[in-house]
Amino acid sequence: MARLLLEVIVQTVADAREAARGGADRLEVVRAIRDGGLTPLVSLVRSIARETPLPLRVMVRENAGYATDAAELPVLRRAAAEFAAAGVDGLVIGFARAGKPALDDVGRVLDAAPKTPVTFHRAFDSLIDPLAAIDELTRVAQVDRILTSGGEATPAARCDRLRQYIARANGRLEIVAGSGVDDAVVALFAREGCVREVHVGRAARVGGNAAAPVSAARVRRLRDLAN
Repeated sequence: MARLLLEVIVQTVADAREAARGGADRLEVVRAIRDGGLTPLVSLVRSIARETPLPLRVMVRENAGYATDAAELPVLRRAAAEFAAAGVDGLVIGFARAGKPALDDVGRVLDAAPKTPVTFHRAFDSLIDPLAAIDELTRVAQVDRILTSGGEATPAARCDRLRQYIARANGRLEIVAGSGVDDAVVALFAREGCVREVHVGRAARVGGNAAAPVSAARVRRLRDLAN
């Protein structure tokens, strides 16, 4: 059994404080969690950074889908540059087009923050050939993580798929399991050792409600299971 790194989604300073109290290892900062997470205000990110020493990965995304356009790109670039200047641990970004990773759009955004690590988010789960996409993403120097559900099947089947992704990555980047990660899934993943990092949203919140605040008690429960 391996200890899993626990990443918790936060939307406020209070969320960040509770996640830290509960034993989170890393925070993903977003707004509009019910839209899958959109770009937060840089002022919020700075406030959270002052509140907790935990590493922060910050969402850079302006719509609830996995595509962007010419109108959004300057906004995304400005946000990426501001978050990089704030000293965050990394950005969370991902675009897809016709079932393939839209690395040209990713590159246009990352040009504004060329030294900041990146998690390629669940746009990955919309891709036609995820194994080939892992190879493509490893060629983007800043991408050090991929966030993925591991599929929509049973937790055991997801565990098997995550093992395949990790084998394909072969140490070139980290696979982070997210989406529908609840107590039972965390316990299974820790027991089976099929992934090293998990990403939680609803499971860290009061009543499992996306609109509710993060609860230190819920995070502590997940932390215990992840251990």
